[in-house]
Amino acid sequence: MTDTAASGVTQCFQLKSASVSMTALELYFFHESDFEQTLRDKISQAPGFFKDIPLVISLEKYEGLSSELDFFKIIGACRRHNIHVIGVRGGDDDQRRLARGASLALLPGGGQRDRDIAETGPQPSETAGADTAQPPPAREVAEPAAAKIINQPVRSGQQVYAPEGDLIILAPVQAGAEVLAAGNVHVYGPLRGRALAGIHGAEHARVFCQSLEAELVSIAGHYKISEDLQDNGWKTAVQIQLKDELLVVTPLDKG
Repeated sequence: MTDTAASGVTQCFQLKSASVSMTALELYFFHESDFEQTLRDKISQAPGFFKDIPLVISLEKYEGLSSELDFFKIIGACRRHNIHVIGVRGGDDDQRRLARGASLALLPGGGQRDRDIAETGPQPSETAGADTAQPPPAREVAEPAAAKIINQPVRSGQQVYAPEGDLIILAPVQAGAEVLAAGNVHVYGPLRGRALAGIHGAEHARVFCQSLEAELVSIAGHYKISEDLQDNGWKTAVQIQLKDELLVVTPLDKG
C-alpha cells in the first residue's frame, strides 16, 4: 500500500486561491536595445530585489505601435536577467492577441474593470416608476482586514507577507529579510531589509519604522534603494508615503 493510499488521497493535486506579490513593468514603447539597457540599469540599482521575480507587462500606457511589440524578445531579455514574465495587463485586442501567441496570461487593466462594472451594474428596475420605485438596498460596510502582527525579529533570508491588510512587526527587520503587505508596513525597530507596502497597488499605503536603514522601500510598485534613502531621515524614525508617484520620507513626530 502506498503512502498516498494510506492517507486517503485520491487526487494528485487540488486548486486553491493564492495571493502572490508581483511587479508590473509599465511599458510606454518597445525598442529591443533600449529595453534591455533600461532593464540592466534598473537591476543594477537593486539586484537582489529583481532576482527571480514574477513580472507583469502593463500596456495601459503603451503609446507605441502594436506591430513593434515583440513579446518573445521581451521575455528573452527578462529571462537573461532571471526575471519571469507571466502575463500582460490591459492592452487592445491586437496587443492581447500577440501576448496570447507568446503563451502569456491575459489580465484585465483598470480601465477594463471599470468598463465591466459599467456594463453589468447597477441595472435599472424594469418596472421602476413613481409608485413602484423601491428604496436602494442598505450598503454593506466591509470589515477591514485584520493586521498581521509579528513579535519576533525577521531574519536574513526570511519573508513575511500580509496579503490583505497591514503588517505590524514589533522587532527589527534584518538585512536580507523582506516584509510585504497589501496595506501599511509598521516596523517598531530598525528596518534594515526590504519593505514593500501596497503590493496590490494601494497608493495610499505607507511604511513606518523606528530607524530607517533599509535596503529597499517600495509602495505600490514605486521604490527607492538604500543609496537614495540615505539622503533623508537615515537611521531615524520616519514614515514613507507616495506623493505624485514619488516616495517621500518625513520624520515621525516624537512629541
